[in-house]
Amino acid sequence: MLNVDRDRLERAEQTVRDQLLSRRNASGCWAGRLSASPLSTATAVMALHQVQLARGVQEGEFTPLIVAGLQWLSQCQNEDGGWGDTLKSHSNISTSMLVFGSFRAVGLTEEYSELLQRADDYIQRCGGSKAVVERYGRDKTFSVPILTHLALAGLVDWKDVSALPFELACLPHQFYATIRLPVVSYALPALIAIGQVRHHFRKPWNPLLGWLRDSLIPKSLRILKRIQPESGGFLEATPLTSFVVMSLAAKGNVEHPVVESGVKFLVDSVLDDGSWPIDTNLATWVTTLSSNAISSTLTEEERSAITEWLLGQQYRKEHPYTHAAPGGWAWTDLSGGVPDADDTPGAILALLNLNPKPRDERIAEACKLATQWLVDLQNRDGGWPTFCRGWGTLPFDRSSTDITAHCLRALHRVSEEYGDLPGIESAIRDGFDFLNRSQNADGSWHPLWFGNQFAPSDINPVYGTSKVIRAYQETERTEALPLQDGVRWLRSAQNSDGGWGGVQGAPSSVEETALAVDALIDDRDSASAIESGINWLIDRVESNTVDEAAPIGFYFAKLWYFEELYPVIFASGALRRAVEDCQPP
Repeated sequence: MLNVDRDRLERAEQTVRDQLLSRRNASGCWAGRLSASPLSTATAVMALHQVQLARGVQEGEFTPLIVAGLQWLSQCQNEDGGWGDTLKSHSNISTSMLVFGSFRAVGLTEEYSELLQRADDYIQRCGGSKAVVERYGRDKTFSVPILTHLALAGLVDWKDVSALPFELACLPHQFYATIRLPVVSYALPALIAIGQVRHHFRKPWNPLLGWLRDSLIPKSLRILKRIQPESGGFLEATPLTSFVVMSLAAKGNVEHPVVESGVKFLVDSVLDDGSWPIDTNLATWVTTLSSNAISSTLTEEERSAITEWLLGQQYRKEHPYTHAAPGGWAWTDLSGGVPDADDTPGAILALLNLNPKPRDERIAEACKLATQWLVDLQNRDGGWPTFCRGWGTLPFDRSSTDITAHCLRALHRVSEEYGDLPGIESAIRDGFDFLNRSQNADGSWHPLWFGNQFAPSDINPVYGTSKVIRAYQETERTEALPLQDGVRWLRSAQNSDGGWGGVQGAPSSVEETALAVDALIDDRDSASAIESGINWLIDRVESNTVDEAAPIGFYFAKLWYFEELYPVIFASGALRRAVEDCQPP
């Protein structure tokens, strides 16, 4: 039993839980609120500007949005002259060059001359466009779109933009893994649109290849239209949609339905202050996180509403974009979502946590279908990728520890509830083999989808280790040596103030402290660390700073974000478990 002030703990838990409940929407679920993004804003401005240029007007219906976006960007330049991915993020070369390019393209260089001079100084210090290429290495998923943006702004030559083989999108999707496209699975729209605009401005030296690409432009555009979601936003993401819109508009396809739908998405998703977020929402993700954090405190009516909503979000048909089989969940309830291996286990756990036995048969059906989906997605190395099995080596298509740990928790829970379904036992065994091999020498694990800007290489081992520890605990592998090493490392990463950052010495955050407390709370040898962490969280609640979000989230291609619900969700879960642990015997 923990030695903390029980009254303070219960008041803090009640306070943060009330905050979380107050953030629900009309459906009784959570949509959250993503941070405004300088990168998204820069790309949206460029896209709308290219549309107006293609229509032959310097000023038009989108001019107020363009001007407002640039005005917002002018107000969030960092002291070093660059821009970060959020208002709390360190400057980076990618976002800084995109913002700089948008100002240059629109032509407001005289009005913002001092700002642009500081930006140019920062960019030159960082190494310019070469530094962008070096940042992403051989993964062209984001470096080529950035260079395309800069080429449209006149800042780089088209010869410096790698040609993307958009014609390969015309092959049957079953061949994508075999041909090893130079972009990850979710970036097919960028492959098509950016490949075409680069081809438009710089033809290949081989006339036969030029003829082949010209002949396949109509078919690849039809494919692009077919995979565009109803909302118009590819993956509900402003950057990806903007890159598609600016590329097609710049090559003369401004009246194409893909551009028209993409523009509508951009206009609809601008925020009140003139900025754009990276994505519309993470509604499914934050709803499952919230449900799993406080399900035991919800009323039957509240649990029922969330259950019905989650059941309605499961994909019951092959996904038209990634061709994923039925059974998974995406991060959002909107049409641009794609089923993935992090939201699917989150939904499985939420359905089971929200519905004590006896359960509706629909829940069993949904969980079993999702379980088969996860088993079929598992990579040969035993881990789980994010979207597509077998694409292999590029980020988000390779196996990752945080996603694998989440899948293992869900599969184990399903096997407990419904027996040993086909493939579960071997999937769990192979998954833990992957985690064992992936553990670092110091006992930590590195995640894929979360980082810490104060840590070496932006990696967040506190997040990754906390998530993997929970997988060992919930599957009753409490004597496993990897778990014990992970627990020791996590204790050693605690800061002197009682909280945790991404690594020891990084500023403590609510998110990381709550995750560490949640992971350690079952370990009796960690009592002192747990108590210090709980008191740190209680202090944040009592000082009304528990909802201060940190930019720990990675979107695609290491694009930072923060979600306003994360600190409230994670703190709610950790404090709820602490309250339960402090109950008298």
